[in-house]
Amino acid sequence: MKPVIALVGRPNVGKSTLFNRLTKSRDAIVADFAGLTRDRHYGDGKQGGREFIVIDTGGFEPEKPTGIVAMMARQTQAAVAEADAVIFVVDVRSGVSGQDHDIARYLRTANKRVLVAVNKAEGMVESPALAEFHELGMGEPHPISASHGQGIRSLIEAALEEFPEDEEADAEPDADAPIRLAVAGRPNVGKSTLINTWLGEERLVAFDQPGTTRDAISVPFERGGQKFELIDTAGLRRRGQVFEAIEKFSVVKTLQAIADAHVVLLLIDATQGVSEQDAHIAGYILESGRAVVIAVNKWDAVDSYQRQMFERSVEQRLAFLKFAAVQHISALKRQGLGPVWKSITEAHASATRKMPTPVLTRLLQDAVQHQAPKRAGMFRPKLRYAHQGGMNPPRVVIHGNALEHVSEAYKRYLEGRFREHFKLVGTPLRIEFKSSKNPFDDDKGG
Repeated sequence: MKPVIALVGRPNVGKSTLFNRLTKSRDAIVADFAGLTRDRHYGDGKQGGREFIVIDTGGFEPEKPTGIVAMMARQTQAAVAEADAVIFVVDVRSGVSGQDHDIARYLRTANKRVLVAVNKAEGMVESPALAEFHELGMGEPHPISASHGQGIRSLIEAALEEFPEDEEADAEPDADAPIRLAVAGRPNVGKSTLINTWLGEERLVAFDQPGTTRDAISVPFERGGQKFELIDTAGLRRRGQVFEAIEKFSVVKTLQAIADAHVVLLLIDATQGVSEQDAHIAGYILESGRAVVIAVNKWDAVDSYQRQMFERSVEQRLAFLKFAAVQHISALKRQGLGPVWKSITEAHASATRKMPTPVLTRLLQDAVQHQAPKRAGMFRPKLRYAHQGGMNPPRVVIHGNALEHVSEAYKRYLEGRFREHFKLVGTPLRIEFKSSKNPFDDDKGG
């Protein structure tokens, strides 16, 4: 499971710059549910082979210095509670402030691994200005420059050193292993109701209230001889848990469940249409390379005009998931569930399909013969052969010359040809180009 790193600190110390540096400025998933502040951002980070989730807590302006814990409760406390490690960002130019001391005092009670990142310290590794940050009592300060990228690698290595590396990442799937199926979606779309319907028992607590709980739990399940592990990102309510800010909805658990799954069932509420949040979750599924099926719940509760408007919103907001099957269901009335299972098994089969090199190369050559890539200046890309580079998602590696000039449109054309032949549905397909070096490039002679 991906480790989670929370960035905390007072305003204008550079947390967002650090967040963008760690996530390579990808679109952040923003928590916009009732009860959560809008400026908690979630994104994916990667360093070397290590992947992790980053939470940017945004800045907070306490009305009075002593009220910091109350002001942090909605945002920073929730992020810290979800995190495996905390990076406490401070500003070397303004030195240690009273707010920094208040934050440090809170973090000491949180029982989390905390690293102090002294930002805006470009070229100041040996500076005596760093010494005063020892008084926060949080260990050795790490001088960094979020805007210049200095000191970031060693900071993240220190943050992740206690968490084991995921060795399964590129492993070939075991044919007898259960299919890990994550059910993802906004609060109150019917995730727990759907799984209870599948299981035929009240295994998961389903309340008519958004965000019943925060933990992702897995439930073993078998259907038609195929074993599944159902990962419900709503989870079971912990009795006596009063930490409302986290309990509302844990974005982190959803992101981790998506990353750990083979197939994701994206559940959308037909009565509410495709929201910005649905599109964010869908984007994260695509970025994670997961096979996906879209299930539209409460389809029985909308009239023909609403259905038409919903179809349009799917086309507009989820255009990037064109390869995914869309199934209309009612979890409560057990309607449309058979086709959902068919789409799930088809998506998994597609994501793990073997594509032999001779077949891929023949398809590539046929595609080029039918429509050659456009010339870019003096160069016309030459596509020579293709092989499979991985599964879940399937990756096709194409070798040749001047492939950096292949256009996005031509890449989509090739993807369509591969998809059609191998009947790939419900899974992203990654295409990578590897150009051979031209031996005459370095020949200066006439």
